[in-house]
Amino acid sequence: MPKGSRTAAAVALMSGLVLAGPAVGCEAALRGENVHRADGTTYAVAWRTDPSLLSVSEFFTIEVVTCSKTEAPLPAELRIDAVMPEHKHGMNYRPTVTSLGNGRFRAEGFLLHMPGLWEFSFDLRGAGESEVVRERIVLR
Repeated sequence: MPKGSRTAAAVALMSGLVLAGPAVGCEAALRGENVHRADGTTYAVAWRTDPSLLSVSEFFTIEVVTCSKTEAPLPAELRIDAVMPEHKHGMNYRPTVTSLGNGRFRAEGFLLHMPGLWEFSFDLRGAGESEVVRERIVLR
């Protein structure tokens, strides 16, 4: 095969791979320490807490970045909750979530009142799409 044909074939192959890329996976962009990631079918969530080391009965904030794993628009609304599945109860406080635009959110007023397994639920809502993405953490 002549050199020009190989180059054209390689470019065509790479173009196909690049076009297929977004459908294969989605990395929500959030940098720094203690970043958690959770995947749903439609959306991916990256989140971190401030302070990064959580303590029992101390308020904290969550920064959330979302991305779409499909052609769905980014979520415009987010509700976050945390429950202890083994104890069948949730938090004693309801956090306030603020949209920062472009799939970014800040949630303030979290307080986990006891150590153990906690499950965070990220209820994401976009134009015609909704999904709940969950992740578990252990608070010591």
